[in-house]
Amino acid sequence: MEDWQAKAAQLGVAVAGFLAVVALVLLVAERGPRAVRDRLAIALFAGPALVLVGVGLVYPAVRTAVLSLFDADGTSFVGVDNYEWVFTDPQALVTVRNTLVWVVLVPVFATGIGLLYAVLIDRSRFEAVAKSLLFLPMAISFVGASIIWRFVYAYRPPESGQIGLLNQLVVWAGLPPQQFLNDPPWNTFFLVVVMVWIQAGFAMVVLSAAIKAVPAELTEAARLDGASPWQLFRNVTLPCIRPSLVVVLTTVVIGVLKVFDIVRTTTGGQFDTSVLANEMYVQSFTAGEYGRGAALAVLIFVLVVPVVAYNVRQLRRTREVR
Repeated sequence: MEDWQAKAAQLGVAVAGFLAVVALVLLVAERGPRAVRDRLAIALFAGPALVLVGVGLVYPAVRTAVLSLFDADGTSFVGVDNYEWVFTDPQALVTVRNTLVWVVLVPVFATGIGLLYAVLIDRSRFEAVAKSLLFLPMAISFVGASIIWRFVYAYRPPESGQIGLLNQLVVWAGLPPQQFLNDPPWNTFFLVVVMVWIQAGFAMVVLSAAIKAVPAELTEAARLDGASPWQLFRNVTLPCIRPSLVVVLTTVVIGVLKVFDIVRTTTGGQFDTSVLANEMYVQSFTAGEYGRGAALAVLIFVLVVPVVAYNVRQLRRTREVR
């Protein structure tokens, strides 16, 4: 009881001290010289955010980069040995290969399906219902979606009844059931399907809004010039929605580079399905190889930064044009 009271008292003192500091800063900002007021206003509003960014982002990033140059215990300097392991160890190379497969396939198929769907249902009678059906997976967590698809891919011996939807269809077709999640390299493609299923709804919503924002006078002028639907899409719609396409593609790429939940929930990274984020977890918290885990984290960061930079650059160009 006394311990609880002491903690409550400490919390009260901390809150009172924080409020006193804020009140003092506001008082000085109100009555002080204008130059002092402006600086205090900047410090008051930007200072806490900068501190949080420094503590929660900059310091961990620097610490991880330093840790990647040390051994498993973080005590002996090994230089680039951990990075050399990433690009020479056979199992690590499988992880890199799988990540590249994800980065290539998921953005292309998710964006392609979303764009095709958005074009087909645009201004249709059942547009709202159709959008809801494709967007619904976005409301499910990656773990929940992975569990759903584990049941879809579930395997039972031929003499047993199948509980997996896909294997039941295979059996009905007169073929033996397949272990979809156990046979490399095809199991990686079946996991990619899960990510595409989730991200296609996001792509559809963004691109559908972009299509609706295409100026009506442009489409009408193209129709009057005798443009076919394909020519209208290729020469009018596609150039107008290009900034949105870039945003969708880069956003999905960033999400794919960080994908962890799907692989961890379905296969645990076994059967040659691991990706960089999952391998980072395995090396750091299962194998105890903190240096290798940090090297994988730095590699993910290095891969993400150019994509983010390109996205920001395209957004700035779009704003300048407008």
